[in-house]
Parts: sequence; C-alpha cells; structure tokens
Amino acid sequence: MTRPEIDPADPRSRMVDSQLRPNKVTDSRVLGAMRALPRERFLPPALAARAYADQAVALPGGRCLMEPMLLARLVQLADPRPGERVLAVGAGTGYGAAVLAACEAAVVALEQDEDLLRIARAALAEAAPSVHLVSGPLATGWRAAAPYDLVFIEGGFSQVPAAIAGQVRPQGGRLVGVRVAAGRIGQAVWGERTGPTSAISLRPAFDCATPALPGLGREPGFVF
Repeated sequence: MTRPEIDPADPRSRMVDSQLRPNKVTDSRVLGAMRALPRERFLPPALAARAYADQAVALPGGRCLMEPMLLARLVQLADPRPGERVLAVGAGTGYGAAVLAACEAAVVALEQDEDLLRIARAALAEAAPSVHLVSGPLATGWRAAAPYDLVFIEGGFSQVPAAIAGQVRPQGGRLVGVRVAAGRIGQAVWGERTGPTSAISLRPAFDCATPALPGLGREPGFVF
C-alpha cells in the first residue's frame, strides 16, 4: 500500500498560524506570501521535510534558510512597496527574495555560493519568475541595477559595506537586516539614507539571531 502524498499547503498554513501570527507578524501581504510559497522547493530534497519547522535550516557552505518567523518579521519591518526596486543580499536559495517579490516589489537577488544558486535558479523559475537572480560577491552589492529603494540583507552583518550603502537610493532609500557582534545577541535593524553621503544610521527593531553572511564582517571600507 502506497502512502498518500502530504499536501504542503497544510504545513504552510500551520506555519503561518502557529509561528507567524503569534509573533507579531500582521502584514497580510507577508502572511499571504508565506502561506502560498512552497518553502520546501527552496531546500535540497534531503532537507525538504524540515521546511516548515520553527527553526533555521542549515545549508551547504555554513549558510542557512532563515527561520520563518524571523524572515517574516524582517520583511514586515522592510515594508516593501509595490514597484519598489529591491536588492536582496545573501539571497541563498531564493526564498526571501520570493517573499519580497510576492509583495509586488521588483527584486534583484544577489548570491555568491554556486550550490545555493543552483537551488535558487530552479525554485525561483517555478515559484517567483519575476526575481532577477545574479551572482557575485555579497559585499559589493549589485551596482548594475542601483540605486535601490530597499536593500534587504538576508543574514547577519557587522557593519554595512560601503559599496552596498552607496547603492541605497539617496533620498529615502532603506536598508534592513540583522546586525551581529561577537558575544552579543543580534538585532534586527532598519536604516534610511537621507542624503548624498553613503552613511546609513541604523536603528534597532528587535533582538534576534542568525549567522553572519560571508564577507560582511568588520573590515575597512564598511560604514554604519
């Protein structure tokens, strides 16, 4: 007797109702996107069963698929608006970029790890074909499509690389991500660029934890 296939819509709904709604996620666009997107497609097949767990999923190269609640709160904090140009830095397998695109943003997803890019290409082609997936070093951003209304750093960083800060739109462009420091709990942060300089003043929003992205440590050429 063959076992019936499990409908992934059920765990998606449970994820939204038991993980997101009780944890201050109220944006209907974010809730709708994460209820609809097949999160399991953004994981290697061997890890698909962990897609809707209330935890990050470890990926090749020391990376992770961010836990659903944290991603949802970060996207809600970023508040992507229809038609806005968004750069997703450290897009990994593409799930966060797909959520941003479901909020009707025009998303450029930047990733440097070839194993993760292979997963992202297949998953985005099916679930979020409007996302423009590009390959390159995370710390340099993607100047070809700058400036961006929103830069969404999908992971931890010590300070914002100057190259990325300079790609945020000078008047009212925003940046959201998780600032991490050795020995301290991470903080989700939101910042706005208000003039011609590349400096962005970051304000903490809530405590959280996620691994730092490669190349986004404390090095010369970084700014707040």
